Amino acid sequence: MSPWPVDGEVDEVHLPRPGHADLAGVHKFGFTDVRNVLERASARETTSRVGVGALAKVYLRALGVEIRSHVTRIGSVTAPDGETPGLEDFEGVDESPVRCLDAAATEAMVAEIDTTRKQNESLGGVFEVRAFGLVPGIGSHISWEERLDGRLAGAIMSIQAMKGVGIGDGFDLAWRPGSEAHDEIFYDAERGYHRETNRSGGLEGGMTTGEPVVVRCAMKPLPTLTKPLRSVDIATRAPAQALRERTDSVVVPAAGVVGEAMLAIVLASACRDKFGGDHVDDARAAMDAYTRRIGWHQR
Repeated sequence: MSPWPVDGEVDEVHLPRPGHADLAGVHKFGFTDVRNVLERASARETTSRVGVGALAKVYLRALGVEIRSHVTRIGSVTAPDGETPGLEDFEGVDESPVRCLDAAATEAMVAEIDTTRKQNESLGGVFEVRAFGLVPGIGSHISWEERLDGRLAGAIMSIQAMKGVGIGDGFDLAWRPGSEAHDEIFYDAERGYHRETNRSGGLEGGMTTGEPVVVRCAMKPLPTLTKPLRSVDIATRAPAQALRERTDSVVVPAAGVVGEAMLAIVLASACRDKFGGDHVDDARAAMDAYTRRIGWHQR
């Protein structure tokens, strides 16, 4: 599997890792070497997504949209619920080694990572991505493939190791009564239509509401462990330990950056669908005309 010439024959790898694409991919394609699967399934692939996402962010910024992320949980440590973060609150997020907005939670997360690493374990967690500045009506209720919440969920779940995604308050909405699950609508001359809450995460009926779009993402621990789990040698069918490779203990902070990229790519595409244009100035002009028509007060 080396891209460079090597002396001698390179042995195949026959030890699939639980939780990775190795065994399913071997079955699917009839390979005898799990590296044919694991190298292509690697999260290194997300490098290109972040690059494309950076360009999408430039386009969105021209439309007044900014995207940020932060980590809310690593392992058993959860950042406390506080004030809903606004755009200005993310200024120092990268100063935290785990990209958490709460200083005490940052310290506790780092301590848990250090402890777990010494135990040859990996940790998962939760990160949240927010998009500020979107106008109402991006996306569509017309058909399932145009619903923006579905497009966002699919994009986030395509990131390696993601196991759950929630829009706004997500799963918490399932056990609340209706009066505590929805965002009441208000109007005044100064602010226009607005909400006092954002439980829906800025999306209703597959379309943006004008409130910040909020996507929460649950990431499982990485399956490559320095103390490998039990597996089976696919050549001999004998019990064995899974493949051991270089790995990280926690990548939730980095996954948040990938989440930003995926959110940016989907939102940029949805804004192009809505506003069109051969030049960004055309898109901006179309958006300005639209906001005037609906009487939207830009946040």
